[in-house]
Amino acid sequence: MKVLVVGSGGREHAICWKISKSSKVEKVYCAPGNPGIKNVAECINISPTDLNSLKAFALKNTIDLTVVGPELPLTLGIVDLFQKAGLKIFGPTKDGAMLEGSKVFSKNIMREAGIPTADFEVFSDPEKAVSYVKNRNKPVVIKADGLAAGKGVIPCKTLEQAIEAIDRILVKKEFGDAGDNIIIEDFLTGEEASFICLTDGKTISVLPSSQDHKPVYDNDEGPNTGGMGAYSPAPVLTDEVYTFTIEKVIEPLINMMAKKGIKYKGIIYAGLMIENNIPRILEFNVRLGDPEAQPILSRLKSDLFDLFYLATIEELDRYCLEIDEKASVCVVMASGGYPADYNKGFEINGIKEAEETGDLIVFHAGTAEKHGSLVNNGGRVLGVTSLGNSIKEAIDIAYKGVNKICWTDMHYRTDIGIKACKNYSRI
Repeated sequence: MKVLVVGSGGREHAICWKISKSSKVEKVYCAPGNPGIKNVAECINISPTDLNSLKAFALKNTIDLTVVGPELPLTLGIVDLFQKAGLKIFGPTKDGAMLEGSKVFSKNIMREAGIPTADFEVFSDPEKAVSYVKNRNKPVVIKADGLAAGKGVIPCKTLEQAIEAIDRILVKKEFGDAGDNIIIEDFLTGEEASFICLTDGKTISVLPSSQDHKPVYDNDEGPNTGGMGAYSPAPVLTDEVYTFTIEKVIEPLINMMAKKGIKYKGIIYAGLMIENNIPRILEFNVRLGDPEAQPILSRLKSDLFDLFYLATIEELDRYCLEIDEKASVCVVMASGGYPADYNKGFEINGIKEAEETGDLIVFHAGTAEKHGSLVNNGGRVLGVTSLGNSIKEAIDIAYKGVNKICWTDMHYRTDIGIKACKNYSRI
């Protein structure tokens, strides 16, 4: 079988790495890929948003399955385009991808399906939005409706912060058209977890639990990012929370989408806020999380190609997941200044030495090759990902690897996974 993976980040590196291990796969391509991915796949210089060129490549090279990593091609309709051409592709259609492409659409689905989430209202008029938060007079979260690279969600604990967020999104258009509408919702408290599963529209297959670290600095301080690290499993996701999420969240979601004429196939990523063992939904995504994919796929013993292929042909009920009992931790190493402006082109050293540190792999996200050297080329640059017999052991291995890697102005959080160690003695 020949597989095409679409994307160029750490998530796509992890997907290519895992799919390349399948005995059924003879060739993996990645468009456009990155310098790390080229060690496990052939990189093709096609943008993830150049849907027609991707389709032409898949047809010319008789690709058996295309796997879409990032959300943007899904929201643009790559699945619809490939299906019309008779190509097998893993992911939701354009209508299904609206779950992530429009937070307004997603919240309305939750409301209709009775899925537990924060109370919310939708605004396009900044004056009405400001009036609402003044009358509400409580902490809120303000979200740009469209895609904003994980940065369009602004928690606001004070009225001043809320008014500033409204101005940034609706007036200054910091997120462009993605901010034509905003959601203002109640501020939920508790502990976050990522509940990620696959579905073929009928069967649900749940991947290992994980927890992301969105804020840029230690102790969850500073602005949100695309994710500064993750670990798996997430002990906060208990058996009770697992069952509740399947029965009260995922199944009602799939059923509601079907009522709207959308047979949802692909990834469902439910961002949970858990308090007193009761989850509420923060958001839905339609692809694997990044960096959650890195520790999740590190723990997955099953054949990832089989899993994606059977979901695509609606035979997921034939598959039983096998998960490594070990824990995994991913520490994201970022360019100085990220998530704001940062400089590119600094030489990266120490990756080979890091990968000699225990059970560890370094996934590339924002890297490039320049004059024969590896350099930083994005905000999030590397995902140093380890396996250990406990989360604590995995943390220790990951940071031993991190400490061997360096480039000018790099930064990373030093507390990835520590929350789990503090709150759950059994790990």
